[in-house]
Amino acid sequence: MTDDNRASPAALFAGSNASRFGRRQRRPRGSRIPVTIVTGFLGAGKTMLIRNLLGRPEGANTAVIVNEYGEVGIDDALLRASSDATVLLGNGCMCCLMRSDLQETMRALFSDRARGAVPNFERVIIETSGLADPGPVLQTFASDRALGEEFHLQALIAVVDAPSGARNLASAPEAEHQVALADRIVLTKSDLVAIDEVDRLTEQLRALTAAPIEKAMGGRIDPAYLLDERLDLPARIGHMHDHSHHDHDHDHAHSQGIDSFTLILPDALPWPVFEQAMAVLTSLRGADLLRVKGLVSVEGCRGPVVVHAVQHVAHRPIELEAWPDGDRRSRLVFITRNLGRDIVEPLFTAVTAIVRG
Repeated sequence: MTDDNRASPAALFAGSNASRFGRRQRRPRGSRIPVTIVTGFLGAGKTMLIRNLLGRPEGANTAVIVNEYGEVGIDDALLRASSDATVLLGNGCMCCLMRSDLQETMRALFSDRARGAVPNFERVIIETSGLADPGPVLQTFASDRALGEEFHLQALIAVVDAPSGARNLASAPEAEHQVALADRIVLTKSDLVAIDEVDRLTEQLRALTAAPIEKAMGGRIDPAYLLDERLDLPARIGHMHDHSHHDHDHDHAHSQGIDSFTLILPDALPWPVFEQAMAVLTSLRGADLLRVKGLVSVEGCRGPVVVHAVQHVAHRPIELEAWPDGDRRSRLVFITRNLGRDIVEPLFTAVTAIVRG
């Protein structure tokens, strides 16, 4: 335990299956309120995407939190007309101070909802500033246990605009992190550039992420792509991505130190073995484990255990009632910085072998 609110993967993952996982759940979020984070560099089209979603039946009953850069909240004003519960976080920087503000805002929203001060919203959308690294926002939901009892981080959506996306990815670390950490990518304004430019940008994105990529036309996209309940575990396309990622020289991705890969573990593990392996990885290179998420096959568990960690901080693991498909192998998606598969996989294998005895 690092302090009252943060738990390391070792502390959070430890313990017996029954006491650690509690009741099995049909879906990872259970009855908690889903939260979707929409990130993307300046001018990518985040606000238009959210406004169009709020105008659809599927986007009804949504609370919106806007984090803008600058003294005047333009995006906040645009979205406030579309949602009955819109909150502006100023300053535009999702750093430690803004994480605290976000925590207070989420608690206040839940309290207002409980006492009827705001409509009974069914989900929350957070629009980050175009200059924000979404990593601290992800950490907020992993580190705040009280917040995690009421809200569930469902998806991180990265919005990339076709005219400027390649340039932003090449010059702005924030833009690269937004894409690398995302569960789903939305490509906007593709009608403003030639098809071959869209293809090149897509290849550039593929060097950074195995997440699905869909195009939005005029800011409109299938609401299910943004809001559905899937696990957001791109393992099956992830292992395909690994081959292309390592068989070709993606200078951009490697020059920036960002990598993504999937570990497939064929055999079920005792929970202490898995938690010890993660503890060793975290103690040695926790700062470089930008995001780890996956399904773990645990001895004695009927369904998979969903795990999610951001650097040194882990979400509470959840056992599902059943596997989502016929593949019952453990699948772990790693998004790392200056830390490749060639280091992670042998270390993980060695630790599991040692702990197993």
